[in-house]
Amino acid sequence: MNNHVRTITSLEMRGINRTAILELIRREGAISRTEIARRLQVSVPTVMRILDELIAENLVQRTGEKEWSGGRRRELVELNKSENLTIGIDLGGTKFYGAVADLGGNILLEDFVYQHGTRGEDSYQLLIKLIHDLLQRVDHRPDQLIRGIGVGAPGITSPDGVVHNAPSLDWDHFDLAERLRQDFHLPVVVDNDVNLAALGELWFGEGQQVDHFILINIGTGLGAGVVLDGALYRGAHQAAGEIGYMMPGQEYLEKDYPGFGAMESLTAGFGIAERARQKLKGKLPPDQLINLSAVDVFEAFRLGEEWSLDIVETTVDYLSIVIINVIAVYDPQMIILGGGVSKSADILLPRITQRIRGKIPNIPLLKASKLGLRGAALGAVASLLYQTSDTYIVRKLS
Repeated sequence: MNNHVRTITSLEMRGINRTAILELIRREGAISRTEIARRLQVSVPTVMRILDELIAENLVQRTGEKEWSGGRRRELVELNKSENLTIGIDLGGTKFYGAVADLGGNILLEDFVYQHGTRGEDSYQLLIKLIHDLLQRVDHRPDQLIRGIGVGAPGITSPDGVVHNAPSLDWDHFDLAERLRQDFHLPVVVDNDVNLAALGELWFGEGQQVDHFILINIGTGLGAGVVLDGALYRGAHQAAGEIGYMMPGQEYLEKDYPGFGAMESLTAGFGIAERARQKLKGKLPPDQLINLSAVDVFEAFRLGEEWSLDIVETTVDYLSIVIINVIAVYDPQMIILGGGVSKSADILLPRITQRIRGKIPNIPLLKASKLGLRGAALGAVASLLYQTSDTYIVRKLS
């Protein structure tokens, strides 16, 4: 049966108009009903009915200001940012980050857990504590609504919020969303951490001005968030962007990769640090070797320490291969580097740009994320609004 051919019901049409109106207000700021109708080519009565609904839901508010147009003063409306709060969490393999933000992407408070060293159930209990701490610390007014909790997990997640493969936390088929709903009695969205970070870039970061971009996140692992036509692309199994499983060469076909992928082992933070340990084995005390990180490698490179040079150049080579392949498949307008390793973008981007030149017809803009660790938490703002307000994405083929 072909599920692609169908008509739109009147209820869905209303949902499409509602989504378009809310998105226009979010992007443009204060705007009049008449201007919304003109910009979206929707009747003024339709706009007024939907706005009344959005105001009743506290998503939109009257600004108290008016604009002159054609001799009339028209009331303006805007997104009700400050009265809608979200809890956003980024679960990293080595660090957890949590934040309370409003719909405008303003972070009211945040918390970090560095080098948590937890796995399995211990990781969940640490997450629970982080969320409890954030909820206790946020001093929100009675008129402020906490719309829900959004969590980015370092692995493949399904739409129902089950984390199917997160090797850094030792989670497999872990029903994270349901457990959080039972513990906090709030709406919960669980997604791949890089997908949420890509939504953060789309709403608040470098991706605001383009429709097609790829966020390549280089942290403990390696992953990508794929945004096409202004919408997150997930793939048939929610695994689009799992670029850590790319094959660096034919020799890597001789081995299976049930956890971290082949490319991940070469380009992600743990792989960079492991190459440094092998290089410095016997030259540093064991405790210093164990604590070596990718940050240490790039800092040594900045200082001109010889042992770090070929490690960084090899990392650049493999990242260049990843980026060339991603460009060839998706043809994006922009590649954004995110994750902990992206803090060394001043080293990576010029060298990657040089490596990929002449290898592919169209080279997009290459930028470093300015959101950093906050990307996934801010993406939770977008994801929760999508999930709690019947959002539609419509494309016209022409």
